[in-house]
Amino acid sequence: MARKEKREKREKDDREELDERVVHIARTAKVVKGGRRFAFRAVVVVGDQKGRVGIGVGKAREVPDAIRKASDRARKTMVVVPLLGSTIPHAVQAQFGAGVVMLKPASPGTGVIAGGGVRAVVEAAGVSDILSKSLGSGNILNVVQATFAALQELQDFRREAQNRGIDPKRLAPFWYKEEIYANA
Repeated sequence: MARKEKREKREKDDREELDERVVHIARTAKVVKGGRRFAFRAVVVVGDQKGRVGIGVGKAREVPDAIRKASDRARKTMVVVPLLGSTIPHAVQAQFGAGVVMLKPASPGTGVIAGGGVRAVVEAAGVSDILSKSLGSGNILNVVQATFAALQELQDFRREAQNRGIDPKRLAPFWYKEEIYANA
């Protein structure tokens, strides 16, 4: 009995510290013999604003059930995003379906320059300075999925420079270069 109580307490603590955002709710219709049967699809983004983020899609006949399902799926799909201060370590572009999203690091104080779906994902991840552009479809589900895919592709800029075979100082953001030279 004590194990169950500890697990419930831990899950309650996790729920309290996570930022949960309902990005989109869509009504879908299925045509059946007697007419149309309506259901709802919810897209939810969950993050701790410290580098962990997850997205989930839930479908149900009622909106609260769809949101709950999406939230549970988002918690299960959480990943760790490497951050460089308040931004991302390097530029990245990812695609999901017809949605294409480009993310670029921004200097401190820039803020989040992003539209609805992208903004929700990067803010939940804890990124406070970023430039973004949605290049493909405007479908919010595909844009959110593409943003999540882009964040999963991120690596530490030193590792990315090693993969490209270039000097890490060339790939580091200019404001971070100054910190490197100051320490050298």
